[in-house]
Amino acid sequence: MDLYEYQGKQLFARYGIPVSEGSIAATPAEAREAAERIAAPVVIKAQVLVGGRGKAGGVKLAADPDEAEQHAEAILGMDIRGHTVHRVWVERSSDIAREYYFSITFDRGAKRPLLMLTTAGGVEIEEVAEKTPDRLARLHVDPLVGFEPFHARRLCFDAGLPAEEMRQAADIMAAAYRAFVETDAMLVEINPLIVTPEGKLHALDSKYTVDDNALFRHPDIAEMRDLEALPPEERMARERGVTYVKLDGYVGIIGNGAGLVMSTLDVVAGAGGRPANFLDVGGGAQADEIVTAMEVLLSDPDVRAVLFNVFGGITRCDEVARGILTALERLDVKVPMVVRLDGTNDVEGRQLLADAAPPNVHVEETMLGAAERVVELAGSGA
Repeated sequence: MDLYEYQGKQLFARYGIPVSEGSIAATPAEAREAAERIAAPVVIKAQVLVGGRGKAGGVKLAADPDEAEQHAEAILGMDIRGHTVHRVWVERSSDIAREYYFSITFDRGAKRPLLMLTTAGGVEIEEVAEKTPDRLARLHVDPLVGFEPFHARRLCFDAGLPAEEMRQAADIMAAAYRAFVETDAMLVEINPLIVTPEGKLHALDSKYTVDDNALFRHPDIAEMRDLEALPPEERMARERGVTYVKLDGYVGIIGNGAGLVMSTLDVVAGAGGRPANFLDVGGGAQADEIVTAMEVLLSDPDVRAVLFNVFGGITRCDEVARGILTALERLDVKVPMVVRLDGTNDVEGRQLLADAAPPNVHVEETMLGAAERVVELAGSGA
């Protein structure tokens, strides 16, 4: 679950990370009131769950409340990379002497938190890693040991921070690590971590991602989720209890079990296609669940063909086949569908589909064959 900048800063403040005074506004009038209360000059920042706000015109400096209201009116309703701006963050402007970058993320390969620090802040970290990798200090932390002062000293020395700033930086890093652990975060990023002309460090921006699976432990953070920011297909899936993630391709994918679906995405990509989604109907999918999954998948207008890949363990392939046939009866399915059934009652399932002979449904026995067929059909539009 990604948080908006202002929500991440609320958590930063909770853990003692210095942030600029600010207020959220949903209308130009509210932005004006916030600017008057905070005392201009202020910065008006679009609140969207995507980067590139500044380049898109979503971040503006306002010298007085009138200008704050004007900028808010221009930014609210703006489309930034497919995300509509519904709120702006009105923040006291900061004088900046230097910009740093600091983040904590979970390195799945190392199975440990990874901390990164560089004095080249204010730009995308990928750009720093590519062009000036020697300026990016990296350090894994053993979760059983936790973050210790020597970790902070090592990062600061490797990144080349001035000695007089190391104590402040260490305090911010320690607070960020506490936030990362205690909120079950997957990413805590400060970019830029600024140094003012007076030598004070504080977080000027926030990127904060919390593990969805841990939200039951953090009801206050769960309430921060903005369902309107999700694609309509993901909203429908969430309402109906389907595990679904929208991707940027055109081949719809349905499978039973996360591992099988991930493998199917890879095989489709290897066959030259672009998956449109991740959709897992679960290990014991029944006919009604198949219909629900199909409704969610077909609500995506980008889907040009569907691959249904099922391995029958707990799930019976004949039950899945009945679910597919029921879905075809209830739904207006206009795109071709490739079905691969393997495992428990797979012969019976394939026989049910062969006997019904629904138009535009193609049965394949292997995953690779199914992937190649669905890519072919999606490309031809057949």
